[in-house]
Amino acid sequence: MPIRIIPKEQQGQGAFNGGEIVENKPIGFPQDHSSVRPYSNLFYWAHARAVTDSTIGLHPHQGFEICSFVLKGEIRHYDTSFREWRPLSEGDVQIIRAGNGISHSEWLGKGGEIFQIWFDPNLETTLSKPASYDDYRAAEFPEKQVGETRIKTLIGPGSPFKMDTPGVEAFRLELGTDGFRLKAEAGKIYSAYLLEGAASFNGEAVKQYDFVQVTEQEEIVMESATSASVFVIASPVNPGYRTYGQLR
Repeated sequence: MPIRIIPKEQQGQGAFNGGEIVENKPIGFPQDHSSVRPYSNLFYWAHARAVTDSTIGLHPHQGFEICSFVLKGEIRHYDTSFREWRPLSEGDVQIIRAGNGISHSEWLGKGGEIFQIWFDPNLETTLSKPASYDDYRAAEFPEKQVGETRIKTLIGPGSPFKMDTPGVEAFRLELGTDGFRLKAEAGKIYSAYLLEGAASFNGEAVKQYDFVQVTEQEEIVMESATSASVFVIASPVNPGYRTYGQLR
């Protein structure tokens, strides 16, 4: 299907610390009961919101690239490489290239929101690499205005963000009422999440927290009667290697 809309009710659900942090998961683990399983080189995608200050305890990762996009508020991060708590604020982005192994912990302040997205960079190579880590500040990411729409490039041309996972671009769009046309690259799948407002994608209605997959389109026309905030990832339909999701 060229356009697939997955409402919040069909996404996976999760929580930490008795509901202090709640999540909906457009791409979840099997136990999360999400209607979407890993695809492309996207393995996991969670939208986490802190009901109160809360800490997710130290836990390990290997192989994957774990990216945290701070949407609102403040988070802090600790890992077994730097061994210190480091703050991140709204608009900042963090990547953990988990390599041959690292453990980390996260603190989310009340009202804070993040996307945590796991990318599969080809585990056959990354599992033998040492873990590495970078923080990027909001001001480092390039922005441009197209009509009434503001576009911030988080991963892609002009961004300082570096990752091993191939063929990935990520943008945050603040839509104006004149709409926006995104040229769709052949061989890519476009994954979008509506953070705020209401919009349509090629005429299909999308509401807040809906997840959208778009393939086989020459362009994606996003329109909003008022305004809307959209997070978009473009990734290859075929990454060119066997992903963990395929191996499982």
